[in-house]
Amino acid sequence: MKEYCSNSPEETRRIGREMGAGALAGEVYALVGDLGVGKTVFTKGFAEGLGIDEPVSSPTFTILQIYEEGRLPLYHFDVYRIEEPEEMEEVGFDEYMEGEGVCLIEWAGRIAELLPPDVIIVRIEKDLAEGLDFRRISVMRNGASA
Repeated sequence: MKEYCSNSPEETRRIGREMGAGALAGEVYALVGDLGVGKTVFTKGFAEGLGIDEPVSSPTFTILQIYEEGRLPLYHFDVYRIEEPEEMEEVGFDEYMEGEGVCLIEWAGRIAELLPPDVIIVRIEKDLAEGLDFRRISVMRNGASA
């Protein structure tokens, strides 16, 4: 497991940018963390790392936002409002996971049973003892270091 410490939204975005720059086609990133920890901030940086210049926002009401202008397409899912994992079939989740781009899924715990065995888990956590803006970002690939 790799661990990063962030003391600001800018640092969280930079960590996301570095991970996006190294992302490969077919990878699936599962973002895990409480409301307000910076999952979307991380995603914005990740998109920048893929060379995507257009504004990135959380697709909470549409479930999926597709960005195709970077070196790889980014399939950005936000499954916060998903009640049953089967709902993911309606958006063609399987096809995107097997596609030419990278899947990044906010609130991935809600569809854990649909994630591939080699999913890359990005856990973002606050630690108020370290400060209001402090975030611990842990990255793990299927139980091993990413």
